[in-house]
Amino acid sequence: MAETREERARHWRYEELPGVDLLRARYIRKSFVRHTHEHFVIAAIADGVEVFHHGSGDQYAGAGALALVNPDTPHTGRAGVPEGWQYGAVYPSPDVVAAIAAETTTLRGTPGFVTPVLDDPYTVRLVHQVLRATDEGNALAADTLLRVAVTRLLRLNGGTLPRREVRTAGARTAARARAVLEERMAAPPTLEQLAADLGTSPFALLRAFRDTYGMPPHTWLTDARVRRARLLLDAGTAPSEAAVTVGFTDQPHLNRHFSRIVGVPPGAYQRERKNVQDARGDRSVASGVWQWNGQQSTNTRTYGPVPETARPPGAEGSRAAPWYGTPSASGSPSDSPGSPSA
Repeated sequence: MAETREERARHWRYEELPGVDLLRARYIRKSFVRHTHEHFVIAAIADGVEVFHHGSGDQYAGAGALALVNPDTPHTGRAGVPEGWQYGAVYPSPDVVAAIAAETTTLRGTPGFVTPVLDDPYTVRLVHQVLRATDEGNALAADTLLRVAVTRLLRLNGGTLPRREVRTAGARTAARARAVLEERMAAPPTLEQLAADLGTSPFALLRAFRDTYGMPPHTWLTDARVRRARLLLDAGTAPSEAAVTVGFTDQPHLNRHFSRIVGVPPGAYQRERKNVQDARGDRSVASGVWQWNGQQSTNTRTYGPVPETARPPGAEGSRAAPWYGTPSASGSPSDSPGSPSA
């Protein structure tokens, strides 16, 4: 019987993995606008294809591959095939990745990923097993598997990130503009007013800002507002209050932009923050967790190699799309090998 497909996503934290955000999602029509993350993005594709603009062009990540984005790197996200894509992701902070790199690699300076897509079904499996371990409340397995996954990625695709230095006059102007926008987030100036205050022209400021931060000032401001709203939601601020505080017109305005950047609405995001230890076991149908958009697809075609461990029970040898949640045939994350082979 063909699998019914609908969009759904869960964004959460596990208190035993400090400094790490977690996500499971199946998206079909979802389109992520240009945005950044303060943390690393390690997204393990279980089925379908994700396309994301990164650097100077589009990147394609299919089943068995990882989409890898360094902190503060502008990127987008959308489906690369009609049936969308399914994935699990971990978002470790720069401090978490730096600590792992210092202990397990020879990288010096600020560690990061060299290329944005890596075809490595082994690490895809590890990422999904991290998520499964958090579902089961298995802190030892979650911590171990995360370290193994990050170590493997750094050994296969790691390097030292260049330092972002403000050298040119344009870059210095852009940095000053960013500081003004951060300070006046709830009531920002117009581009013309901002340029005049900084002693430049609107188009010169626009060009300098885009060259420095990878997006125009208004796009950067929306991204920064969502980041600050996340901090407020984490602290327990109601979504309606957070929306106004960061400069959105109202909560629906926040909802629209928050969902296009984070992947879930602010209410669902905040509920998960309040209940990081609730409802162990199968959480894919928990009330208020998944966000359904009613889109269905019966196409079970896959793109790229799907590891055996990513197939549902009884699907050995088939090309059916895996259940996207936790690709592990063993049923236990502890069955994964304890150390990666670089």
